[in-house]
Amino acid sequence: MSKQMKMGILGLLLVIPSFLLLFVTVVIPIIISFKESLTNKSGGYDLSNYTYLFTDKVMRSNIIFTLEVTIVSVILVLIISYALAAYMRFNNGTMVKWIRNMYMIPIFIPSVIATYGLIQLLGNHGWVSRILLMLNGGEMPRIIFDMKGIIIANLWFNIPFTTMLLGSALSAVPNSIIESAKDVGARKLQIFIRFILPLTYKTLLVAVTFVFMGVIGSFTAPFLIGPNAPQMIGVSMEQVFGVFQEKQLAAAIAFFTFLLCSVMGYFYIRSMITEESARSR
Repeated sequence: MSKQMKMGILGLLLVIPSFLLLFVTVVIPIIISFKESLTNKSGGYDLSNYTYLFTDKVMRSNIIFTLEVTIVSVILVLIISYALAAYMRFNNGTMVKWIRNMYMIPIFIPSVIATYGLIQLLGNHGWVSRILLMLNGGEMPRIIFDMKGIIIANLWFNIPFTTMLLGSALSAVPNSIIESAKDVGARKLQIFIRFILPLTYKTLLVAVTFVFMGVIGSFTAPFLIGPNAPQMIGVSMEQVFGVFQEKQLAAAIAFFTFLLCSVMGYFYIRSMITEESARSR
């Protein structure tokens, strides 16, 4: 047996445990959920659960609400995180050191504690509301138990990790490219669009994928500070399964959420394959 073949067999043996773990913990549950979602109340198989998912007014509003929260959250997280990462990459000073020491703190705070902290801070009788009343600033707009509260919570949970990802990508951008662009008279916006953004596009796409999947399947913050109606998909699924005991419909919601995440994953994988094909040419 040749050395190359032995290395190939060794690589296969090393991959098999990870593949089996992935198959048992991800693939099999997805298959079971899909089968359960096709089961109707009489025990047969049809698309009645999916029909209800898209025709029922409440479920349809939950899906639209979830997509709205997810899209707005992803856009805001990317804008703020990119701005923070770029500021830390191209600037020095006390403010930069302060940001570097502080922006990772939310990662180490449990989501339940952080969510209750937001309730105490931004609720109708929270600290901000009390300060506004003391200063005769009028009533505070409703944030908690509203879409705005969920979006703020998503910013808190996702900005640190996204900033770290984008910061690592920006640190890999050579200073020589930026200095050369400045020497030929390129402005800051031109440098960003023509050089920095293309060089960090791959990491940016990774960040979009992770934030999208994290927000669309979130439960803790939407459950604690979200409105009663409409609801995020995760909260709606828990209500359908735990309160109404409709296991098949809950499975349909879960599989539909998986499909939404798969669409995002498809675009990410496709872009990676396209980029690798372009490099190999």
